[in-house]
Amino acid sequence: MRKVRAIGWLAIAVLVLVFVLVAYGVRRPDIALSATQHDFGDIEQGQVAVTEITVSNMGTGDLKIESVSTSCGCTSARVEPTVIPPGGEGKLIIRYDSGVHPDSGRIRRYISIATNDPDEPEVQVIVTANVQAPAP
Repeated sequence: MRKVRAIGWLAIAVLVLVFVLVAYGVRRPDIALSATQHDFGDIEQGQVAVTEITVSNMGTGDLKIESVSTSCGCTSARVEPTVIPPGGEGKLIIRYDSGVHPDSGRIRRYISIATNDPDEPEVQVIVTANVQAPAP
């Protein structure tokens, strides 16, 4: 009977050890952006403005960019590369075409980045500008 109990306790100890090793050995990505907002300032209607924001992986596993979407067709964005290793960096490249819409004034557009980061599966960047009507 003692032998059976000893084997039972040993099995439980081994299982606990396995769970601890798995929990601490999990490789998790962690996204970080150099900025979550960018203001293009005053731009003339019809002008195209471009900026880059650094995307970093502060985690221990590969950061995978699953998708990048924008709130308006006048704005496009992409992340290069789409897989960022631990400690690595990539670039979020944002392009705003103020000529797509005929209106002028203050604009605000949103970029959403979906990733495999378990703590932040989606992050958002806001871009703004003051679109001015072209000079006559």
